[in-house]
Amino acid sequence: MPRIVLFENIHASAREVFVAAGFDDVVTHAGALTGEALREALQGANAVGIRSRTHLDQAVLADLPDLRAIGCFCIGTNQVDLETAALRGIPVFNAPFSNTRSVAELVLGEAILLLRRIPEKNARVHEGFWDKTADGAYEARGKTLGIVGYGNIGSQVGILAESFGMRVIYHDIEAKLPLGNAHATSSLKKFLGQADVVTLHVPGGKDTVNLLDAEAIAAMRPGSILINASRGTVVDIPALQRALKSGHLSGAAIDVFPTEPKSRDEALDSPLRGMQNVILTPHIGGSTQESQENIGREVAEKLKRFISSGTTKGAVNFPEIAYHEQAGTARIIHIHQNVPGAMGALSNLMGEFGLNIVSQQLQTRGKIGYAITDVDGEATDQVIEGLRRHPITIRCDRV
Repeated sequence: MPRIVLFENIHASAREVFVAAGFDDVVTHAGALTGEALREALQGANAVGIRSRTHLDQAVLADLPDLRAIGCFCIGTNQVDLETAALRGIPVFNAPFSNTRSVAELVLGEAILLLRRIPEKNARVHEGFWDKTADGAYEARGKTLGIVGYGNIGSQVGILAESFGMRVIYHDIEAKLPLGNAHATSSLKKFLGQADVVTLHVPGGKDTVNLLDAEAIAAMRPGSILINASRGTVVDIPALQRALKSGHLSGAAIDVFPTEPKSRDEALDSPLRGMQNVILTPHIGGSTQESQENIGREVAEKLKRFISSGTTKGAVNFPEIAYHEQAGTARIIHIHQNVPGAMGALSNLMGEFGLNIVSQQLQTRGKIGYAITDVDGEATDQVIEGLRRHPITIRCDRV
């Protein structure tokens, strides 16, 4: 019976998936843990589920010999040391699709609010002023929406925007097939000068740090709007603040920040606070009941399939092998060093233990090789231990 530990108030739909599969040993924690508390909570865990605040680095992973799989119940996986996890034979799964609609709706809603100057109008009415004027307020129809990063979320934003009559352009470092009437642009600088609203949907990492820096923001169309619901490091916040204060940009909506509060009791430290033409939200792009339920089910299903059958389809750091029905009397998963002769050595070992290979699938990725082998014969503890002792073996288990 696998032991599964879930952190950060993951939706109950995840537990439902595990229990339905017969995995009753599920431990939940409402928040994130750190240091010794995290290590203690994970002792004996075979699978762990986290969101964005729980960090599994090299030091933590080194203390978890029983850990077989990690589920990130979100899109991002930068809170996990992916390379260390792979080298320890631990696939990492995430939810790249389940919250796309929630983020897309938030972005489009914010674009409309900012085009109409609703944040500042709202604040003025609360202060007792009846500022009934159309100055600086515009319809979304006919405006150009520029999408930086035309992936799962960016493309859906574009489809929704077109239904409001917006013209959609996008910029991506990879060639992407446009949906609807969207048009790709090759130059980021020219792209920024064409858009009335720019929305960012790029991954985190060193390649996107300050992608929208002072120079890029200066290239944006005067009076345009910037929306960031991707990663906090993508925008140079002081440069954005200056552009808003000077009037070069008419508004902004920011859902993610370079440094975010660790709890609801900690205040956000940002120069954008107090600006009436800025919408600030606490990293809630994907925080709807629908998306959290979908995420819980999606990632739990991936973890369940790996534990039950060894399939790694959808893993972000690991060779991917799709599900197939077991063909023999036993199934052995073998994670090994990707070196010449590895599969020959594995097959010879199985033969020495009297196992007949009925079906075998192999995929490699970087330094890692992953084989799912169905055999006729008895895969005893002695057999598994024998396979584990071979120098090429990283991890070996029955499923």
